[in-house]
Amino acid sequence: MRTIITAAALFLLTIGVTVPAHADLDSFLSSLNVQARADMNGFSAKLSAQFGIPEVRVQALLKTVDNSADAFMCLQLGQMSRKEPETVLRTYQRSKSKGWGAIAKELGIKPGSAEFHALKRGDFKLTGDPEGGAGGGHGKGKGKGRGKNN
Repeated sequence: MRTIITAAALFLLTIGVTVPAHADLDSFLSSLNVQARADMNGFSAKLSAQFGIPEVRVQALLKTVDNSADAFMCLQLGQMSRKEPETVLRTYQRSKSKGWGAIAKELGIKPGSAEFHALKRGDFKLTGDPEGGAGGGHGKGKGKGRGKNN
């Protein structure tokens, strides 16, 4: 009896660990779709600014994907994998039924990498800032040669 309870508890813990990660990405994508429906021009402008591509290309991408959040993900995965949006779009069209994790793998994003973990967590933002609002820019800081006495 104790073995069954232990197995059931481990099973429930496993479900609790994997479901929220998937739910976070889904929640993020759902909120992007709501944002796009509310202001498609603003959404398109933010994608253009954040990913550094002309709005005309963003609008063309938006017309070829199933929903607005998919356009964001194509651009995000393109940035993460250093591939052109058109390359990501072809992979998306071929493999969208497999999910974003499978698409990321096909684009060369390794499972276990920081990028792959960010994908699974849905750890993205749409800010319209070229750095994606993640604070990962090359601003002033205490890098090499920037100590107290400089």
